[in-house]
Amino acid sequence: MKRTFAFAVVCTLIGLAAARSQAASSAYPLTLDNCGAKVTFQKAPERAVGLGQNSAEIMLLLGLEDKMVGTAFWPNKVLPQLAEANAKIKVLTVEFPTFESILAQNPDFVASALPSLVGPSSKIAKREDFDKVAVPTYLSPSTCVSDGTAKDKFGYGARDKLWNMDTLYQEIDELARIFDVSDRGQALIADLKKREAALRAEAPKDGAKLSYVFWFSSPSPSADAYLGGKNSAAGFIADVLGGTNAITTEAESPALGWESIIATDPDVIVVAQVDRNRWELDKAEAKIKFLMTDPATSQMPAVKNKALVIMDGQAMNPTVRTIYGAEQVAEQLKALRLK
Repeated sequence: MKRTFAFAVVCTLIGLAAARSQAASSAYPLTLDNCGAKVTFQKAPERAVGLGQNSAEIMLLLGLEDKMVGTAFWPNKVLPQLAEANAKIKVLTVEFPTFESILAQNPDFVASALPSLVGPSSKIAKREDFDKVAVPTYLSPSTCVSDGTAKDKFGYGARDKLWNMDTLYQEIDELARIFDVSDRGQALIADLKKREAALRAEAPKDGAKLSYVFWFSSPSPSADAYLGGKNSAAGFIADVLGGTNAITTEAESPALGWESIIATDPDVIVVAQVDRNRWELDKAEAKIKFLMTDPATSQMPAVKNKALVIMDGQAMNPTVRTIYGAEQVAEQLKALRLK
């Protein structure tokens, strides 16, 4: 009787293992509903292009560098642990590429981080342009807001609720299924969930919450500053750390004048390091210098208290880098004894 029961258990476990193995393999043709468009893959891509840092870094984290032939649009340098793999792949440009430069790589798949790269209002190419040359495209679900179209030139629009990692997990899972590496996708998702849980566990539970302003960049000191909006990835970081976003507009990346920013009176100012060098104030040190020397901003309590924290700019976008950015901020808050 015992032997029969043990045999049955072993058979059940083998069956479950086989089922999991089968579930982990992609069945082609694979059709996904992506940002309002149905996309079909006849097989796993062999010549993929990552348009936008998030798309490229997710594919690299999934170990797909040998399946990639190009990347473009990099606000920041690649994650250090991905540098060696990334070095194997051609960078078309750190800014917006041309449609011709993408097609020159003979791609069989294009993953895009932003609608401004592949979307209804894109100046590079629209999804239907790639459809005409039989190249399937995938757009990050985190940047599909409301009806799935861009509401401003940055391709994010407004959010009526706080962004969270669910759409990122969906993106990782779907990209992993496209390339038939679902096991890697689930491992990456598990790691990111563990990182978020650890940060939330360390966040203060009692007392006043720290308020944050997340400054991405500005064309010049006299120009409006591009910030992380209330429900953006920056707002998510504030929430993970047990705080609040001092910026209350629902726009993804609002541009505000310094008089309005000063009025929010944040406890902490997070300044982005943006490596593209489009503007002088892309640099974190340039931002800090402005904050500390400008007659108005230098009087902000956060500046006087030197509660200035540096974070990779890409983390302020709804991307795989967001949780890494939260870790950067948390570490500096500890050093400042603000957490």
